Amino acid sequence: MGHGTHAVQHEVEHTIKHEDAHHGAKDLLESRNKKIALLIAVIALFLALSETLGKSEQTSALSHNIEAANLWAFFQAKTIRITTLRTAADTRKIDAEAAADAAVKATMAKQIEGWLRTAARYEDEADPPEGRKQLAARAKAAEAKRDTALARYHHYEVASAAFQIGIVLASATVITGMLALAWLAGGLALAGLGFMGIALAAPHAVHLF
Repeated sequence: MGHGTHAVQHEVEHTIKHEDAHHGAKDLLESRNKKIALLIAVIALFLALSETLGKSEQTSALSHNIEAANLWAFFQAKTIRITTLRTAADTRKIDAEAAADAAVKATMAKQIEGWLRTAARYEDEADPPEGRKQLAARAKAAEAKRDTALARYHHYEVASAAFQIGIVLASATVITGMLALAWLAGGLALAGLGFMGIALAAPHAVHLF
């Protein structure tokens, strides 16, 4: 075998090795990009879930806020009625004391008793729960539900922001080839899941707003 044949054989072997290395690097790049695409898809799924839950809590907060406002308005209306009835009863007592006719006194006394009974019912009426006492309790309960829904909504908003930034960083990994960005995206996804967990289990545990 001559020197020329050896040179050709060496060149062929070098070309094959180069092509194998090129294909290996290409396969590695494709595998990495597939993993990053899967990461983006998973984070996008979490983002959709977080935004859906956040919208639900926002709607719930608005609903409970309206409920609380209506109950407090009803409470104020009952307060005005009670004040009016008690004032009328006090005025009628003065009239009854000044009246000379016993029948008139009895009629006024019966009127006073009815007004005061109605005022007492407006103050505390369990069935239906529409006394001032019950209305105040219901309004405070609605406010508590509103505050919880708002706290959950804010945590879901933070989670959504973390997921969105994570998707951007993971996408940038494909372009730049910087794997550190993919790790950072994964970390943000975990942080987002953490805030979703806080929203579900303990919305008042962390106060951000």
